[in-house]
Amino acid sequence: MSAYDGATVLVVEDEPSIADVLAIALRYHRFEVMTAGTVRQALTLAERTRPDAALLDVMLPDGDGRALGRELRERQPDLALVFLTARDAPAEIVGALGFGDDYITKPFNIDEVVARITAVLRRTRPADVLPQR
Repeated sequence: MSAYDGATVLVVEDEPSIADVLAIALRYHRFEVMTAGTVRQALTLAERTRPDAALLDVMLPDGDGRALGRELRERQPDLALVFLTARDAPAEIVGALGFGDDYITKPFNIDEVVARITAVLRRTRPADVLPQR
């Protein structure tokens, strides 16, 4: 059992097979998971549920995941932001880390993704402010 059991993660990924793998792994590790395939869906879900962390693809069909991250962070300053993308140019990574908390490139190791989300939550959310479910 982790102090982050029940923390809510918003997964924003337009490739259903990747979103499913992420959701299954995160749920296995006792996170609550919501998935969205578009910027619009992500904004609606985040407004309704106020997630503890967001795992964002950078390239989405209706917009840019970095712009989405900025919007989510404006709405909820304590939100942990992790980018998950095929873009691996140093300038991309440095730019996203200018306001995000972590950056993972595809292809990824699912255990590493879970570990990085847990680590980001440890830095951004004291365990006593997360819901005890």
